[in-house]
Amino acid sequence: MKTLADRYSPQEVESNIYKWWEDAGYFKSQDQSTKPPFSIILPPPNVTGFLHLGHALDHTIQDLLIRWKRMSGFNTMWLPGTDHAGIATQTVVEKELKKKNITRHDLGREKFVDEIWKWKNEYGDRIYNQMRRLGDSCDWERATFTLDDGVSNAVKKVFVTLYEKQAIYKGQKLVNWSGPLETAISDLEVEHQQVKGAMYHINYPIDGSDQFLTIATTRPETMLGDTAVCVHPDDERYQALIGKTVTIPLINRKIKIIADTYVDREFGSGVVKITPAHDFNDYKIGKTHKLEFINILNKKCELNEHAGPYQGLKVADARKKVVEDLKALGLLVKEEPHVHSVGHCSRSGAVVEPFLSEQWFMKMDQLSIPAKRVVESGTLRFEPESWTKVYLHWMNIIEDWCISRQLWWGHRIPAWLCGDCEKYTVSETTPSACQHCSSHNIKQEEDVLDTWFSSALWAFSTMGWPAENTKSIETQKTFYPTNYLVTGHDIIFFWVARMIMMGLEFKKDVPFRTVYIHGLVRDSQGRKMSKSLGNSVDPIDMIEKYGADALRFSFLAHLFSGKDFKFSEQRVEGYRNFMNKVWNASRFVLSNLADFKAPAEGIKAMPAKAQLSVFDQWIITKLAETERIVQEALETEKFSDAANELYQFIWNQFCDWYIEFTKPIMTSASAEEKHTTQLVMAHVLNRIVRLLHPFCPFITEEIYGKLPLKSEACIIDSYPTVDNDKEFLAFASTEAELEIDIVKEVITAIRNIRGENRISPAVKLNVRLGVLDAETQKILSHNRAAIMTLARLENAAIGEDGDLMKCAVAPVAVKDARVNVIIPLEGLVDFNEEIKRIQKTIEKLEKDVTLLTNKLSNERFVQNADPDVVAADKVLLQQSREQVVSLKEALTRFQ
Repeated sequence: MKTLADRYSPQEVESNIYKWWEDAGYFKSQDQSTKPPFSIILPPPNVTGFLHLGHALDHTIQDLLIRWKRMSGFNTMWLPGTDHAGIATQTVVEKELKKKNITRHDLGREKFVDEIWKWKNEYGDRIYNQMRRLGDSCDWERATFTLDDGVSNAVKKVFVTLYEKQAIYKGQKLVNWSGPLETAISDLEVEHQQVKGAMYHINYPIDGSDQFLTIATTRPETMLGDTAVCVHPDDERYQALIGKTVTIPLINRKIKIIADTYVDREFGSGVVKITPAHDFNDYKIGKTHKLEFINILNKKCELNEHAGPYQGLKVADARKKVVEDLKALGLLVKEEPHVHSVGHCSRSGAVVEPFLSEQWFMKMDQLSIPAKRVVESGTLRFEPESWTKVYLHWMNIIEDWCISRQLWWGHRIPAWLCGDCEKYTVSETTPSACQHCSSHNIKQEEDVLDTWFSSALWAFSTMGWPAENTKSIETQKTFYPTNYLVTGHDIIFFWVARMIMMGLEFKKDVPFRTVYIHGLVRDSQGRKMSKSLGNSVDPIDMIEKYGADALRFSFLAHLFSGKDFKFSEQRVEGYRNFMNKVWNASRFVLSNLADFKAPAEGIKAMPAKAQLSVFDQWIITKLAETERIVQEALETEKFSDAANELYQFIWNQFCDWYIEFTKPIMTSASAEEKHTTQLVMAHVLNRIVRLLHPFCPFITEEIYGKLPLKSEACIIDSYPTVDNDKEFLAFASTEAELEIDIVKEVITAIRNIRGENRISPAVKLNVRLGVLDAETQKILSHNRAAIMTLARLENAAIGEDGDLMKCAVAPVAVKDARVNVIIPLEGLVDFNEEIKRIQKTIEKLEKDVTLLTNKLSNERFVQNADPDVVAADKVLLQQSREQVVSLKEALTRFQ
């Protein structure tokens, strides 16, 4: 029989195992199969990216689902891909060119795009290799890039179709603008930071009087683009001024005083300046009141000709100059320190400016209607369900989507502007002439589409749509809609909602049945991870240090849907210890199976019921319960429940108890008894490895290969459930379970007394087991040898309690069975010291009881605290009270 190495080394195992899986084709899916389909499309990471902890969490959940379903008999497809990440990739390559003193404009569009493709071909697969390190069992032959020809064809078809339906249009609107990148950016690329700034109070002269309106602003330079000041229509202070004008200081332009209920009368002076071209709220006011829109910035976010004497200045410099000039004129009333949230471009770090710009937009009102309906009807569900309300709320206030970007890398908009009639020809193929006037003087739009546009089509463009070849049709028929989308809550609106809308519009069905939302990964203190805080963690470093399985299990054991995940390296280290426990227990079992002759029937070979020991029946009973709980947890997406059930069963039941219980059988039982227990051991270890595989694929596959009972590979073996494992689980016995649970609790109580009283493990104890009912006495008598051995006893008397003075007493209760574990301590402990220790412990516990009682009596705390925290405090209070009672009883016996 093959043996395992003395110690588990993930570095020596993982790469070889993964290559074997991939070479054997275990990850491949079939377009046509008799198996039921199960599919997931990987949210495509940026081609510039490295695997980070957010990816690692996201991918671990998906791989768990895929491996579980693959083992459950499904035709599984996990389709990987990467996103061209327009801004990020273009920025990376521009930085590389800058080192050579070259700009993209020096190269021109075509040569610059060639440079990006060279970079992509050299570095674009880095994250794929890192995904392999994590164990991602993707169907790599289906890997897709958002600029692949197939996806490009889908993008063109969707754009043209929606344009022809008048759902896509070009117009001038306010957008988020990055000056250094000279492009519109999405809300997701805007990071809001708390900035120490100032609130400037400025006097605007009221025309025809010697009075002023005082206006407070954090952006005084935007006054150069003001086209009104606004008051609340019911504000008595200003009603007489509505319709009059004020003069904008510094540029002496007259603007109207208007009224709108948008203004908060109680905030500041109750007067606000309106700059429609540079503020999103003001933009709406400007539209309502038909105000002039004056853009005072150019594409580099420098002030333009509309800014008068401030033309050419950067925004920050203009702000300083404006403030200086206002002071000189005596119009700056005051300047107060003010901390406020300011949007910054996540790519360039620059402050994002609201900017009036000509862009392409997609109308969302009609597309959103069916996308709301499928969620309201339950056709598509969110897990946790609480995200349903968030999604529907956003869909009810959805606005048109700015889909154009002023970049060179991406899907170039398939629209050609005619130089003669100035109309657009929109086409999936390059036109030779204007469709309106037949002029050949046409030029393609320079802008590219927002990266999220191609991502919105990801669920079906990756399957070959709109191609109508046999393979594409079969792929879509088999795997669309997909079963799950696993993602973070931060992109529900940017991606999830848009995928739903596009799927319904072009495939007439939802893109996925379930959206599983996980939280964001934070550090152990709950802070966002960042390089500046020095708390960011590279998952590859964790894999190098502890192994991929330990990292995966640390995610899954503490994963609560929708809640942010607090990452702890210490926890990963703890699960590395669990991997070592699994490995060492497997080594021990395999060493005990060295002389085991595997039956010809292999895994189908069943033990003779009459030969089963009570310990064998007990572990099979515990296994049956574990299979039931794990299956139920996986089916309801309670992944942490499944992981923790497996941890508890493997470590506590199998390793700590079953192996110990069966050691005497391995050394002194008859050959027939030994062979039966060996067969049970082989069966249980086989099922442990299969149950654990989706969580920890590497170590389980390595152990599986050494098992005497096994199939071709763990990855494609069946997943054990109470339904498909009936023959083996039929040997379970509730009577055996009760018997050994009683024995376990008695041994545990003895060990606890030894530990609490600091009695050396080398000292063999005399124990009395006080028990009255005959059935429990019988159970203890049958298992007296096991109790003596595992509790390290000199003697174990079973009967009445007897004299309890100078004794440690621990009551044991298992269902209806009651046992008092009694250990005489005379000669083993210093009673004076023990009394002092117990008194101190009682004092501390009573303080805890008072504190917890007061806490739980506070109605505000109970109402506002996390229900899990309240429940935990109640349990702790009850336990503390019981300990006090028990310790006081001990005091009376020791005195």
